[in-house]
Amino acid sequence: MQGSIEFTDTEFMIAQGARLIEDGKTIFVGWGIPQVVAMLAQRLYVPNAIQLFEFGAIGPQPILPFLRGTMGGPQNTYRSIQWLNMNWAFSYSATGYMDYGMLGALQVDPYGNINSTFLGGNFGKPERRFAGSGGGNQVASHCWKTIIIIKHEGRRFVPKVEFLTSPGYLDGPGARERAGLPRGTGPFRVVTSKALFGFDEESRRMTLLSVLRGVRVEEVLADMAFRPLLAKDMGEIDPPTAEELRVLREEIDPGRFIIRGERMTATL
Repeated sequence: MQGSIEFTDTEFMIAQGARLIEDGKTIFVGWGIPQVVAMLAQRLYVPNAIQLFEFGAIGPQPILPFLRGTMGGPQNTYRSIQWLNMNWAFSYSATGYMDYGMLGALQVDPYGNINSTFLGGNFGKPERRFAGSGGGNQVASHCWKTIIIIKHEGRRFVPKVEFLTSPGYLDGPGARERAGLPRGTGPFRVVTSKALFGFDEESRRMTLLSVLRGVRVEEVLADMAFRPLLAKDMGEIDPPTAEELRVLREEIDPGRFIIRGERMTATL
Protein backbone atom coordinates (compact mmCIF):
# COMPACT_ATOMS: atom_id res chain seq x y z
CA MET A 1 0.00 0.00 0.00
CA GLN A 2 1.38 3.37 -1.02
CA GLY A 3 1.92 5.87 1.77
CA SER A 4 3.50 9.27 2.25
CA ILE A 5 6.16 10.86 4.40
CA GLU A 6 6.40 14.37 5.80
CA PHE A 7 9.66 16.31 6.15
CA THR A 8 11.02 19.82 5.87
CA ASP A 9 12.82 21.29 2.89
CA THR A 10 15.95 21.50 5.06
CA GLU A 11 15.76 17.82 5.97
CA PHE A 12 15.48 16.96 2.29
CA MET A 13 18.57 19.00 1.41
CA ILE A 14 20.56 17.40 4.23
CA ALA A 15 19.55 13.87 3.22
CA GLN A 16 20.40 14.57 -0.43
CA GLY A 17 23.82 15.93 0.47
CA ALA A 18 24.60 13.00 2.76
CA ARG A 19 23.94 10.51 -0.03
CA LEU A 20 26.50 12.17 -2.32
CA ILE A 21 29.56 11.55 -0.13
CA GLU A 22 31.73 8.51 -0.83
CA ASP A 23 33.17 6.43 1.98
CA GLY A 24 36.88 6.76 2.62
CA LYS A 25 37.00 10.22 1.02
CA THR A 26 38.00 13.54 2.58
CA ILE A 27 35.54 16.42 2.87
CA PHE A 28 36.17 20.08 3.74
CA VAL A 29 33.06 21.07 5.72
CA GLY A 30 31.56 24.55 5.78
CA TRP A 31 29.59 26.08 8.65
CA GLY A 32 25.91 25.33 9.39
CA ILE A 33 23.91 22.93 7.24
CA PRO A 34 27.06 21.34 5.71
CA GLN A 35 28.09 20.30 9.23
CA VAL A 36 24.79 18.46 9.70
CA VAL A 37 25.11 16.87 6.24
CA ALA A 38 28.53 15.51 7.20
CA MET A 39 27.20 14.20 10.52
CA LEU A 40 24.29 12.39 8.90
CA ALA A 41 26.52 10.96 6.18
CA GLN A 42 29.09 9.70 8.68
CA ARG A 43 26.40 8.29 10.94
CA LEU A 44 24.54 6.33 8.22
CA TYR A 45 26.58 5.95 5.05
CA VAL A 46 30.26 6.82 5.19
CA PRO A 47 31.81 5.91 8.56
CA ASN A 48 35.30 6.20 7.12
CA ALA A 49 34.92 9.66 5.59
CA ILE A 50 37.36 12.20 7.04
CA GLN A 51 36.04 15.67 7.84
CA LEU A 52 38.23 18.77 7.85
CA PHE A 53 37.31 22.16 9.30
CA GLU A 54 38.89 25.47 8.36
CA PHE A 55 40.22 26.14 11.86
CA GLY A 56 42.41 23.04 11.62
CA ALA A 57 40.57 20.05 13.11
CA ILE A 58 40.93 16.93 10.95
CA GLY A 59 38.96 13.70 11.22
CA PRO A 60 36.76 14.49 14.26
CA GLN A 61 33.96 12.23 15.42
CA PRO A 62 31.43 14.85 16.61
CA ILE A 63 29.45 14.12 19.74
CA LEU A 64 25.72 14.37 19.15
CA PRO A 65 23.44 16.29 19.36
CA PHE A 66 24.73 19.10 17.15
CA LEU A 67 25.16 22.43 18.92
CA ARG A 68 23.87 25.31 16.82
CA GLY A 69 26.39 28.01 15.95
CA THR A 70 29.43 25.97 16.91
CA MET A 71 32.29 24.64 14.85
CA GLY A 72 35.45 24.76 16.92
CA GLY A 73 33.99 23.66 20.25
CA PRO A 74 35.04 20.43 22.00
CA GLN A 75 31.79 18.63 21.10
CA ASN A 76 32.36 19.13 17.39
CA THR A 77 36.07 18.29 17.45
CA TYR A 78 35.96 15.17 19.61
CA ARG A 79 38.68 12.60 18.79
CA SER A 80 40.21 14.64 15.97
CA ILE A 81 43.17 12.78 14.53
CA GLN A 82 44.98 16.09 14.01
CA TRP A 83 44.41 19.68 15.05
CA LEU A 84 46.69 22.30 13.57
CA ASN A 85 45.67 25.76 12.31
CA MET A 86 43.93 27.47 9.39
CA ASN A 87 47.07 27.67 7.29
CA TRP A 88 47.56 23.91 7.51
CA ALA A 89 43.88 23.23 6.81
CA PHE A 90 43.93 25.31 3.65
CA SER A 91 47.27 23.84 2.60
CA TYR A 92 45.70 20.37 2.62
CA SER A 93 43.11 21.48 0.08
CA ALA A 94 45.62 23.52 -1.94
CA THR A 95 47.88 20.48 -2.31
CA GLY A 96 45.06 18.23 -3.50
CA TYR A 97 44.18 16.21 -0.40
CA MET A 98 40.49 17.21 -0.18
CA ASP A 99 38.12 15.18 -2.34
CA TYR A 100 35.01 17.19 -1.52
CA GLY A 101 34.16 20.65 -0.28
CA MET A 102 30.67 21.46 0.99
CA LEU A 103 29.36 25.02 1.19
CA GLY A 104 26.13 26.89 1.76
CA ALA A 105 25.26 29.98 -0.30
CA LEU A 106 23.08 33.09 -0.45
CA GLN A 107 23.18 33.17 -4.25
CA VAL A 108 24.49 30.95 -7.03
CA ASP A 109 24.71 31.65 -10.77
CA PRO A 110 24.70 29.41 -13.88
CA TYR A 111 28.42 28.66 -13.50
CA GLY A 112 28.30 27.76 -9.82
CA ASN A 113 29.78 31.01 -8.54
CA ILE A 114 28.75 31.68 -4.93
CA ASN A 115 27.80 34.83 -3.07
CA SER A 116 27.70 34.52 0.72
CA THR A 117 28.84 38.07 1.56
CA PHE A 118 26.09 40.67 1.02
CA LEU A 119 22.83 41.45 -0.76
CA GLY A 120 21.90 44.86 -2.15
CA GLY A 121 23.95 48.04 -2.25
CA ASN A 122 27.69 47.60 -2.55
CA PHE A 123 30.51 46.08 -0.53
CA GLY A 124 31.11 49.29 1.41
CA LYS A 125 27.42 49.95 2.10
CA PRO A 126 25.43 46.75 1.66
CA GLU A 127 21.74 46.51 2.43
CA ARG A 128 22.38 43.23 4.21
CA ARG A 129 25.78 41.83 5.14
CA PHE A 130 26.30 38.17 5.97
CA ALA A 131 29.11 36.01 7.33
CA GLY A 132 31.06 36.14 4.09
CA SER A 133 33.76 33.84 2.90
CA GLY A 134 35.35 32.33 5.97
CA GLY A 135 37.18 29.53 4.20
CA GLY A 136 34.67 29.37 1.34
CA ASN A 137 37.03 30.86 -1.23
CA GLN A 138 39.75 28.31 -0.50
CA VAL A 139 37.28 25.42 -0.42
CA ALA A 140 35.73 26.31 -3.78
CA SER A 141 39.13 27.09 -5.30
CA HIS A 142 41.02 23.95 -4.35
CA CYS A 143 38.77 21.00 -3.43
CA TRP A 144 38.29 18.55 -6.28
CA LYS A 145 34.49 18.51 -6.07
CA THR A 146 32.48 21.28 -4.43
CA ILE A 147 28.91 20.56 -3.30
CA ILE A 148 26.71 23.64 -2.88
CA ILE A 149 23.64 23.46 -0.64
CA ILE A 150 21.03 26.17 -1.16
CA LYS A 151 17.29 26.62 -0.71
CA HIS A 152 15.35 26.60 -3.98
CA GLU A 153 14.18 30.19 -4.40
CA GLY A 154 14.29 32.54 -7.40
CA ARG A 155 16.14 35.21 -5.48
CA ARG A 156 18.98 32.74 -4.87
CA PHE A 157 19.39 31.42 -8.44
CA VAL A 158 20.50 34.54 -10.28
CA PRO A 159 22.07 35.24 -13.72
CA LYS A 160 25.03 36.88 -11.97
CA VAL A 161 25.91 36.88 -8.28
CA GLU A 162 25.97 40.29 -6.63
CA PHE A 163 29.38 39.52 -5.13
CA LEU A 164 31.80 36.71 -5.98
CA THR A 165 32.65 35.16 -2.63
CA SER A 166 33.71 31.72 -3.86
CA PRO A 167 34.51 30.83 -7.47
CA GLY A 168 32.67 28.31 -9.56
CA TYR A 169 33.45 28.06 -13.25
CA LEU A 170 33.58 31.89 -13.33
CA ASP A 171 32.39 32.83 -16.86
CA GLY A 172 32.69 29.48 -18.60
CA PRO A 173 35.10 26.90 -20.03
CA GLY A 174 38.76 27.47 -19.20
CA ALA A 175 38.09 30.41 -16.89
CA ARG A 176 39.22 28.65 -13.72
CA GLU A 177 42.50 27.62 -15.32
CA ARG A 178 43.09 31.16 -16.62
CA ALA A 179 42.54 32.39 -13.07
CA GLY A 180 45.26 30.05 -11.82
CA LEU A 181 42.97 27.52 -10.13
CA PRO A 182 43.88 23.81 -10.29
CA ARG A 183 42.70 21.96 -13.37
CA GLY A 184 40.00 19.40 -12.60
CA THR A 185 38.58 21.22 -9.58
CA GLY A 186 35.25 23.04 -9.41
CA PRO A 187 31.55 22.78 -8.63
CA PHE A 188 30.23 19.23 -8.67
CA ARG A 189 26.62 19.31 -7.47
CA VAL A 190 24.06 21.87 -6.32
CA VAL A 191 21.65 20.41 -3.77
CA THR A 192 18.37 22.30 -3.34
CA SER A 193 15.07 21.84 -1.57
CA LYS A 194 13.49 20.59 -4.81
CA ALA A 195 16.19 19.24 -7.07
CA LEU A 196 19.75 18.21 -7.80
CA PHE A 197 21.99 19.95 -10.34
CA GLY A 198 25.34 19.18 -11.92
CA PHE A 199 27.47 21.03 -14.48
CA ASP A 200 27.86 20.38 -18.21
CA GLU A 201 31.36 19.22 -19.13
CA GLU A 202 31.61 21.43 -22.22
CA SER A 203 29.76 24.65 -21.40
CA ARG A 204 30.25 24.43 -17.60
CA ARG A 205 26.66 25.61 -17.16
CA MET A 206 24.40 24.31 -14.42
CA THR A 207 22.34 21.30 -15.48
CA LEU A 208 19.17 19.98 -13.86
CA LEU A 209 19.77 16.28 -13.17
CA SER A 210 16.82 15.16 -11.05
CA VAL A 211 13.85 16.40 -9.04
CA LEU A 212 12.14 15.35 -5.84
CA ARG A 213 9.49 12.71 -6.43
CA GLY A 214 6.19 14.46 -7.08
CA VAL A 215 7.75 17.79 -8.09
CA ARG A 216 7.40 18.82 -11.75
CA VAL A 217 10.39 20.06 -13.74
CA GLU A 218 8.40 23.17 -14.68
CA GLU A 219 7.94 23.97 -10.99
CA VAL A 220 11.70 23.78 -10.44
CA LEU A 221 12.42 26.05 -13.41
CA ALA A 222 9.78 28.58 -12.37
CA ASP A 223 11.68 29.22 -9.14
CA MET A 224 14.91 30.19 -10.91
CA ALA A 225 15.96 33.54 -12.41
CA PHE A 226 17.89 31.74 -15.15
CA ARG A 227 17.20 28.60 -17.14
CA PRO A 228 19.61 25.71 -16.54
CA LEU A 229 20.39 23.00 -19.04
CA LEU A 230 18.25 19.87 -18.73
CA ALA A 231 19.61 16.34 -18.47
CA LYS A 232 18.50 13.99 -21.24
CA ASP A 233 17.37 11.40 -18.70
CA MET A 234 15.75 13.33 -15.87
CA GLY A 235 16.07 11.47 -12.60
CA GLU A 236 13.81 11.28 -9.55
CA ILE A 237 15.06 11.84 -6.01
CA ASP A 238 13.68 9.76 -3.17
CA PRO A 239 12.42 11.73 -0.17
CA PRO A 240 14.25 11.36 3.14
CA THR A 241 13.96 7.86 4.55
CA ALA A 242 12.40 7.16 7.93
CA GLU A 243 15.86 6.33 9.28
CA GLU A 244 17.41 9.55 7.94
CA LEU A 245 14.64 11.54 9.60
CA ARG A 246 14.94 9.62 12.86
CA VAL A 247 18.68 10.27 13.10
CA LEU A 248 18.23 13.94 12.22
CA ARG A 249 15.36 14.52 14.64
CA GLU A 250 16.37 12.32 17.58
CA GLU A 251 20.17 12.20 17.49
CA ILE A 252 21.61 15.15 15.57
CA ASP A 253 19.17 18.04 16.00
CA PRO A 254 16.41 17.20 18.52
CA GLY A 255 15.92 20.92 19.18
CA ARG A 256 15.11 21.44 15.46
CA PHE A 257 17.45 24.42 15.26
CA ILE A 258 18.81 23.49 11.83
CA ILE A 259 16.34 21.03 10.33
CA ARG A 260 13.23 23.16 10.71
CA GLY A 261 11.81 24.73 7.56
CA GLU A 262 8.96 24.55 5.09
CA ARG A 263 6.95 21.37 5.45
CA MET A 264 6.81 19.02 2.47
CA THR A 265 5.15 15.69 1.64
CA ALA A 266 6.16 12.97 -0.81
CA THR A 267 4.89 9.51 -1.63
CA LEU A 268 6.84 6.44 -0.56
